[in-house]
Amino acid sequence: MYLKSIILHNFKNIVAASLEFSPKINYISGNNGAGKTNLLDAVYYLSMTKSFFSSSDRYVCNFDADEAQIGGVYDIGGVEERIGVSIRRGGVKTVRRNGRNYERFSEHIGLLPIVMVSPADTSLIHDSGDERRKYLNFILSQTDRAYLRHIQAYTHLLIRRNRLLKEDLLPDVLLDTIAEQMAPHAHYVGDARRELCNKLDPLVREYYSRLSDGREEVKIRFRTDLDNGDFSALLQQDEEKERILKYTTVGPQRDDMSFLIEDHPIRNCGSQGQQKSFLLAMKLAQFSFMKSIYSKPPILLLDDLFDKLDMERVESLLKIVLKDDFGQIFISDSNKVRIERLMESLQGESRSFIVENGVFRSLQTPEL
Repeated sequence: MYLKSIILHNFKNIVAASLEFSPKINYISGNNGAGKTNLLDAVYYLSMTKSFFSSSDRYVCNFDADEAQIGGVYDIGGVEERIGVSIRRGGVKTVRRNGRNYERFSEHIGLLPIVMVSPADTSLIHDSGDERRKYLNFILSQTDRAYLRHIQAYTHLLIRRNRLLKEDLLPDVLLDTIAEQMAPHAHYVGDARRELCNKLDPLVREYYSRLSDGREEVKIRFRTDLDNGDFSALLQQDEEKERILKYTTVGPQRDDMSFLIEDHPIRNCGSQGQQKSFLLAMKLAQFSFMKSIYSKPPILLLDDLFDKLDMERVESLLKIVLKDDFGQIFISDSNKVRIERLMESLQGESRSFIVENGVFRSLQTPEL
């Protein structure tokens, strides 16, 4: 599976672009703010029907336009698939596959598996557990359609229960009824997340060792309230406290992961290089897991590849990702000379693009 071409119209700072890609390696260079990341985000958008950087479509349209459009042509096992997305200012969005609109965007998730590596990934280490839960949800929503239904149902019931807890007169039977409805969804979500973390952990260890030449040992650990008992029983134990606090105090909305280096929190004890290597190992583990599920490699987006990484670790990363089993790769960097040297040193089919103020130029062909 690979993206053959893309057409953009008024997507962020890209007023118009029409680009054809290599099925293997695609390099994008340009100054900060020129549009490199926006191109990668458009590719991500075609897979996930939303931006990698925001759950809101508020800033997708160019400042001078009322609508943004993205069109992509894919080769999936020799079959051509055309995906189109239109986003109007104000929130109206349509997603089309071969000219037909999806009724639910969730039907599209998983058709075009994708993995994005970005400097913004530092939020996985430094921000709240919500970012780490989003990461797990992202992987599982692409690989397990039942999970997507369960997390959506649980979230809906959780919002309803929290709203009820804010009322002064609340019958016990109503809380018990909602708890019974939430329980199967809560256990499915918790079990799926735990199983995913158990599968990711050895992969993260392996990739980190290869990136760091075995200098340190890392691990991930998953924790959930459901390790302490049945969901309904836990809710009953905390019901009095919840009536005072006016929100649900146990459940998958509190799940979290711990990232450790030499058994210490990497957030506090890891250098910037170690943290970046760990995040790369996480994304490579994600890639490997998704590839095993789909039996085909996801598209890999490497945004600002050299950020906070020394050349030794970059070379280790490239030795991993440029193997034949990795499929299509997009690499962006602000240093044109570094990209050119990278192209010269690496073998294989590739294309290279330069972007200035949202305008792209191919190094192999006249300006597109």
